[in-house]
Parts: sequence; C-alpha cells; structure tokens
Amino acid sequence: MDLKATTAGPAVRTSRAASVIGVASGIGAPDRRCGEGPPRLIAGGLLERLTARGADVVIQAILRPHYLTLYRAISDLSIRLAREVALVLESGRFPLVLGGDHSCAIGTWSGVASALARRGSLGLVWIDAHMDSHTRATSWSGMPHGMPLAALLGYGEAKAVTAQVASTVTEGTLDPRHVSLVGIRSYEPAEAELLDRLGVRIFDQRQVDARGIESVLDQAVAIARTATGGYGISLDLDAVDPQEAPGVGTAVAGGVPARPLTAALAACCGDESLAALEIVEYNPHRDRHGRTAVLVENLMAAVLAPTDD
Repeated sequence: MDLKATTAGPAVRTSRAASVIGVASGIGAPDRRCGEGPPRLIAGGLLERLTARGADVVIQAILRPHYLTLYRAISDLSIRLAREVALVLESGRFPLVLGGDHSCAIGTWSGVASALARRGSLGLVWIDAHMDSHTRATSWSGMPHGMPLAALLGYGEAKAVTAQVASTVTEGTLDPRHVSLVGIRSYEPAEAELLDRLGVRIFDQRQVDARGIESVLDQAVAIARTATGGYGISLDLDAVDPQEAPGVGTAVAGGVPARPLTAALAACCGDESLAALEIVEYNPHRDRHGRTAVLVENLMAAVLAPTDD
C-alpha cells in the first residue's frame, strides 16, 4: 500500500484491510474504567458487525498495562503498542487503535512515524474537546491522558518514550507544521501557548459550529497531507456532543455532531495517504442505551467499509 501523499481530489472509496489493536488501559485518566471499553466492544461483537457491513477487519492484539508505577506503565505500554502498530503496517494492513485513555496516542503515532520514517514525516489530525498538550510541569492533575500530544511534539517527560520508539526522529515524533486540532473547547493557557509557539493549527469548536465539521475536517486533512509519509487521525470521543456520545470520561458541553462527523470521516475512506486511525476514551460505564458504542461502530465503518451513499 502506497502511503505517500497523493494529489488532492476525491478519494476512491474501497474497503481497507484493517487490524484492530485494543488498548485496555485507563491508567492515564481519572476514571480508569475507559480501559474496559475496548474488550467490551470486541466481546460484544463489534468486529463481526463491521464484517457484516463490508469491512475487512481482524483483531491484532489487546494490550494491557504491566506495571503499577504510572509512568513506567505508560512507557512500557506505549512501546508495546508502537511495535504492534508497526507490525500491522509492515504486513500491509491498516492499523486501527481502539483505546483506552488518550495516553495511548504516544504509542500509536510513535509506531506509525517509526514504520513510515523512510517515506518522510507524519501528519496528524487530532479531533478532541481538549488540547492534550500538558507536561507534568503545567498539568494540575498530573494525568498522562492530558499530555500525549505534547510528548509527540517533543515536550514533557513522555517524550523519552517517543524517542525510544521512533529513534529516527531527533526532536519529536511529529512536525507541528503537519498537525492540526479539531473541536477544541476546553484547555489551559499553558497548552495553548505551547501549540501557538509551535505553529500548530487549531480549529476550535466555534469554527466547527460556524463552518461545519465537513469543511473544517477537509482543511485539517489538507494540512496533514502536506506530510510526505502519510497522515493519521486520532479521535477522542469527547469531541462529540455528549448528548450523542455520553460514554466518555471527560465530557464537555457542546461539541461536534455525530452524524456529520461520521460523514466527514467517510470522505477519508480510500485515501491511501491515511496511514492509521485511533478512536479513544470510550467508557462503557458512562454510556446510555449503548449510544456511544453504536457511534464507535459507525465511525469505524465510515473509514473501513465504503457504502453506496
């Protein structure tokens, strides 16, 4: 599969041969029950339903933390996840990481960047209510799920993990020129200052409301596709309006509407520049009537299984 950036234009929608990596860990979040999300979804028949919808999808692994010490556990889990992601890419399949709390992004995107380093830099679209760009020096909570993007950009203690995984990258796993955030509506000044200084493009929720998610995501993907190695999408479910996706740990009022987001992601189906997809922070204990679980399936199907719509 050629993952190099292609010329702009509508993608031909074809089914992807995808391998799912579940990250059954909530240790980086205040409510650790999001770690139960991936195994619950998989045991509940998620992959079978996706197959029935036309997806070519198999399970690669379900990873769990090994250590009691928080940052040692995050480091170890990130390195193991990065290796699994790289194995999927090397096999010619499409990695779909299903978290768990968002600290797993350190492993996901370090692994993708490392596997594709020979082709060039990696772009990333980060869809989230939060910036996730704290370090331990700026975070009042100390929770690692609020730090992964800073780590991937080369800041904070967790950057040592990215350096171990993506040894070909000297500063950070990601080049900020190819990174954008979508749906932001809750953050602290220190995070905004770091991203502004680095030149990371922010599309906050006000812009999504004004322009529509389809237009915003199209622009964010265009920024990510300037990277020559391909791009990824990291989607925290708390980006979605909690009225439609209640099953998350850190809900924020407002947000991206579910159906337009699903339709916007479907536009990426068949885009060979898209190297991987990550969907995180599903918390089954906070879900109501299975609405968030259904959304996870629909989001995955939008990228993995083309329709005639």
